[in-house]
Amino acid sequence: MKRVLITVCGRAGSKGFRNKNLKVFCGQPLVYYTLSAAELFRRARPDLSVEVALNTDSPELRALTAQRYPEAVPVKRPQELCGDTVPKMAVFQQTLAEMERRGGCRYDYLIDLDITSPIRREGDVAGAFAAAEAREDLDLVFSVAEARRNPYFNMVKVVGDHVEKVIESPYTARQQAPAIYDLNASIYVFRRDFLAENRTGILWDGKCGIYEMFDSGILDIDSEADYRLMEVVARHLYDTAPEFAAVRENIRG
Repeated sequence: MKRVLITVCGRAGSKGFRNKNLKVFCGQPLVYYTLSAAELFRRARPDLSVEVALNTDSPELRALTAQRYPEAVPVKRPQELCGDTVPKMAVFQQTLAEMERRGGCRYDYLIDLDITSPIRREGDVAGAFAAAEAREDLDLVFSVAEARRNPYFNMVKVVGDHVEKVIESPYTARQQAPAIYDLNASIYVFRRDFLAENRTGILWDGKCGIYEMFDSGILDIDSEADYRLMEVVARHLYDTAPEFAAVRENIRG
């Protein structure tokens, strides 16, 4: 049986949007949406051994998680991994190493689910994982959304006293340009050995694949405006799209 570690990571505070990981979102603590999606994935894949770990330096986030999801194993984030410039991969690596040390086990995959990307279906987690499972040549798969602007067609950069297209090209219609995607930070699926052995913190050192998600218009919550706008989008989806509503309805009472 393959072993999968799901990580849920959140720092205390935030320079961009203070205490964003502790916010209430559409009536429920923000972190519960991610924990609910993890629970639904585990339930949908009984052929896997799935564990969930919460990596944080926030006592409040640990307590909030423990209230309804006590099985999520708390992993204390050390001070040296709490800075704004610390690569996310370093946090994933610390969590992986600590969970393997505690359990005396070796995982096959690590899936990270971002707290600040609550608009996520169980099928998105399953789809990203299936994409990684299907390609043994891939070191990781991450979630994306189709970009609304394209550097080959309708994005510009300042060059001296004028602007030019970011990438010079002959395209005269958006449909002609190569497909471009935004990394939405919602889901990362790593093969264990690539993650454990990486020394640069750079995703692109590995061979990457993508899983395309629904474009919510707001990629993740990094400001008060993001938070307010994403709540509007989420309420609409919870009212009209059963797969999104299922994650909210699955949150433990």
